[in-house]
Amino acid sequence: MSNQAVSRPTRVAQEIRRTLSQLLVREVKDPRFQRINITDCKISKDLSILKVRFTLIGFNKDAPEVNETLEALEKAKGFFRSELGKRLRLRIVPDVRFYYDDIPEHAQHMEDLINKALNS
Repeated sequence: MSNQAVSRPTRVAQEIRRTLSQLLVREVKDPRFQRINITDCKISKDLSILKVRFTLIGFNKDAPEVNETLEALEKAKGFFRSELGKRLRLRIVPDVRFYYDDIPEHAQHMEDLINKALNS
């Protein structure tokens, strides 16, 4: 390990990301969750707020499936909090907030523009 230890919030966020991914793949039967890829989890220093960023494989941010999935995630928020609390034995279970992550789409668009400019 490096000289600097990984902070507790970072470790907790990494473990939450791993656990949420497992829940989505193995536990939740909602078909809207089958294409979710969790791209990032950030947790506040006091561990009270968790921001989960996700993409939807095969869809872009303007697809109606993105809003449908976001609504389904919001409805399942209680389930996720409950399971995180049980599985990770957290004293404080954070408030989970979901956000669509359009950074991969934006990066692909920029890469396409660069390639187009280089090949012109």
